[in-house]
Amino acid sequence: MNLINIKAIARKEYYHIIRDFRSLYLAFIIPLLLILMFGYALSLDVKDIRVAVADQDRTDMSRDLIGRLDASDYFDVIAGLVSSADAIELLDREEATLAIIIPPGWTSDIRADRQSPIQIILDGSDSNTAGITNGYITAFIESYNKKLMLSFLNRNGMREMRMPVDARVRIWFNEDMESRNFIVPGIIAIIIMIVGAILTSLVIAREYENGTMETILSLPINASDFFIGKALPYFFIGFVDTLISVLMGQVLFDVVIKGSFWLMILASTVYIWTAVGLGLLLSVIIKSQLVANQAAVLISYLPSLLLSDFVFPLDNMPVVLRLISLVVPARYFIDILNGLYLRNLGFGYLWLDYLVLLVMCIIIANLAFRKLRKEGL
Repeated sequence: MNLINIKAIARKEYYHIIRDFRSLYLAFIIPLLLILMFGYALSLDVKDIRVAVADQDRTDMSRDLIGRLDASDYFDVIAGLVSSADAIELLDREEATLAIIIPPGWTSDIRADRQSPIQIILDGSDSNTAGITNGYITAFIESYNKKLMLSFLNRNGMREMRMPVDARVRIWFNEDMESRNFIVPGIIAIIIMIVGAILTSLVIAREYENGTMETILSLPINASDFFIGKALPYFFIGFVDTLISVLMGQVLFDVVIKGSFWLMILASTVYIWTAVGLGLLLSVIIKSQLVANQAAVLISYLPSLLLSDFVFPLDNMPVVLRLISLVVPARYFIDILNGLYLRNLGFGYLWLDYLVLLVMCIIIANLAFRKLRKEGL
């Protein structure tokens, strides 16, 4: 390993980056846009559910039910109707997510201590929203039933019944239950993969297409000098993007690292080298900028987004996809970030993820070295 050769190659690549607007755009602008878009636009929290209520009873109790529903943080009553057909039409036009139809005589049945059904129609086109909404409305109805049951016991001079099971739920991690607390750390892994793998996938392929690779092969440099010199500028770009993402997550979204900052830096360093090595490996194998760029998107970016347990839970995927996810570096990096951001874990709990990332980094770099040696370096 010759430091002079590494410095010369890194300087050449640095000059190319600053002269190429597209490289700077990919390196800095797109990561900033991604964290802003994912942080603000991507949310798995379900609030302000639009509810259309067809109140065919029009009594004090039906109005009380609607008022309590509208006062909740999770529901927003957008229409008070009479006809059930009107409420269903709002569902069809996607102007409401939930329709509640209170039939005539609902209050009189309750006051006569008879079972009094109401109809709840839920838009199931979005299964995630529908499942969460179903849980919310079920909990709301159970709470309202408890209120009515207490009123019944008081009217009959009976003592309040105590439930046999007293569940006291405490949220251990992500106490606020905000999706941005795990979305922001996850997007850091996607940003690094974009900068590390997609940008570097063009580096060596560009030398082949421009005809300068033959000149490089004639120079007194070896594969390790060439690899490290090409990788260093992109490593520093990825490192800067990581720090910017951490800062933006804290300032804009109030997402703060609970664990060790230096453990996050260590994990980011290994992950950036893994991403950069993967991009350079694709570049030296494919030798075409267009094809290498497309391959980098398919091999690095998409698996990092889809198979890393970032947005889509791996437990819900088929066995084949779960097996493929074992070779996706972002899976282990996101696991480390979640442990540091949300769980305040130490190295003793996360060492296996660090080890897997390090092994992947070494294997990818070794494959790139061997391929470069075969090319004559």
